Amino acid sequence: MSDIKRIHTNTRMSRVVIHNGTVYIGGQTADDRTQDVAGQTRQVLAKIDGFLADAGIDKSRLLTAQVWLKDIAADFAGMNGVWDAWTAEGCAPTRATVESKLALPELLVEISVTAALID
Repeated sequence: MSDIKRIHTNTRMSRVVIHNGTVYIGGQTADDRTQDVAGQTRQVLAKIDGFLADAGIDKSRLLTAQVWLKDIAADFAGMNGVWDAWTAEGCAPTRATVESKLALPELLVEISVTAALID
């Protein structure tokens, strides 16, 4: 049986869980919620970069991503502009993007990713 490694854990959740060669990063949101969707997306992706680094990998190892937007009609293009510039060339993960009521009204985007560890 493979060990499970948890990083940045509190009583409610772990930000990162590593098991069986896979890195799971839970949903991330912006700290500065006064920014527009592009600014919030940049913050979220920076957090994800940091958590990937904590696991010893980078965004070129992404397998899949889930994106939740408060208002998909208003914010899809703005989020995609930042996402497209951030994604490693030739390494785009599978992705689903949906509209959802998020935990706080000022949150515009939340992103969760799964990645492969280096063999």
